Amino acid sequence: MELLGSTLTATYAHPQPAPTSFLPAIGTITSSYRDRFPHRNLTHSLSLPWRPSTYYKTAYNYPTLAPYSSPSSQRVCESTMLPFVSNRTTLFTRYTPDDWYRSNLVSFQESNSSRHNSERLRVDTSRLIQDKYQQIRKTQADSTRNLGERVNDIAFWKSEITHELDEMIGETNALTDIKRRLERGLIETDAPLQVARECLFHREKRMGIDLVHDEVEKELLAEVDTILCCQERMRRHLDKAIAQLASDRSAQHELEKDLSDKQAALRIDDKCKHLRNTSEGVSYFRGVERVDATVSVPESWAKFTDDNILRSQSERAASAKLREDTENLLVVTANEMWNQFNKVNVAFTNRIAETVDAKNKIHVHLSKTLQEIFQTEMAIESIKKAIKEKSAFLKVAQTRLDERTRRPNIELCRDMAQLRLVNEVYEVDETIQTLQQRLRDAEDTLQSLAHTKATLEHDLAVKANTLYIDQEKCMSMRNSYPNTLRLVGFC
Repeated sequence: MELLGSTLTATYAHPQPAPTSFLPAIGTITSSYRDRFPHRNLTHSLSLPWRPSTYYKTAYNYPTLAPYSSPSSQRVCESTMLPFVSNRTTLFTRYTPDDWYRSNLVSFQESNSSRHNSERLRVDTSRLIQDKYQQIRKTQADSTRNLGERVNDIAFWKSEITHELDEMIGETNALTDIKRRLERGLIETDAPLQVARECLFHREKRMGIDLVHDEVEKELLAEVDTILCCQERMRRHLDKAIAQLASDRSAQHELEKDLSDKQAALRIDDKCKHLRNTSEGVSYFRGVERVDATVSVPESWAKFTDDNILRSQSERAASAKLREDTENLLVVTANEMWNQFNKVNVAFTNRIAETVDAKNKIHVHLSKTLQEIFQTEMAIESIKKAIKEKSAFLKVAQTRLDERTRRPNIELCRDMAQLRLVNEVYEVDETIQTLQQRLRDAEDTLQSLAHTKATLEHDLAVKANTLYIDQEKCMSMRNSYPNTLRLVGFC
């Protein structure tokens, strides 16, 4: 075991544990080594290069710092201190002076070469900039002139399209107006048709004997058929108007689209014409010159606009006859529906008068029945009141008998008072039974009267329901029948 080559803080180097915050004195550790290893040279062992004595100090085993040791101990420490040993491996990583001079020389040469090349490049670049500037200015002037010519061509066709578009818009508006009148007239027929159908539907809610197939129902069915026939003719003309209007709007749309495209093209080309190098918004668009986004040539471009104008003129000539036919149809259908409307109203008036007379007669009988019911109910109340009064007497008699059962021993005598109380209980109970039977008879009579009342009320409700349906619902709905102007679509 190599004890001298180990760290002084090892366990076997200290006979006793050292304190936490102090190192042992040098004299103590020296004497300890001298006693334990008398035949070994401590100075030679501590001079190893990997364990320099500069970074380690020998301390005493006792908690006393070295500055407070004896003078003899200090001399021993100074005699055993070893010289500093340098780390020689760092000498092999350093440059030589020749390397340093050669590096500076290379830097100077590269600087001279770079400055010479830069000067020659500046001269050539200045000449190239002037030549290209003149060439690009000429090219830009030619492009500006071509853009101006294109702007004039677009402005001419734009004016032609605008004129034809105004004419087409006028015709489209006229056709739209007659179409709207036809639609309004057709919509107005929905209300009379709905009224007639609702009248038939409500009259199906008549009850009992009033559910008859009378003259009103026949005229209502005829009115429904008349309105449906008129609607069918109006829808056919409306479909024609819609188809023609679709053709007109299609031609108008093509004109508007062409006009919009030309306005956009005119705006773009005019903007491009007035763009300068100092204008705002100019920027780089890489690769745009390699994309050919054109879709026409000047010949096809002009023919496209001319075809749109011819188509618009053709469509404008096709709507006049349709508008005239639609106007005549509106007048005819309005007259037919009004004639049938008047017939239905006359039938309703007659039927309502008959129903009112029957209702009045039923109401008289119902009034008499109600009076008798009232008197019977009063009799029932008086019987109930009498029964309640007799119940109090019965309670008193039974309470007296119950109390007398508690008399002691011989006092529990069947005397005259006892016999009278027993008779009183039987008499009062018999009286209550008689009144209850009379109450049941009165209630049966009331029930019969109530049945008669219900029958009369049912008949009255049937007549009232029929009258309400014919007079309130049907006739009130028919009061809002549209006039002739609305049926022809003017309102």
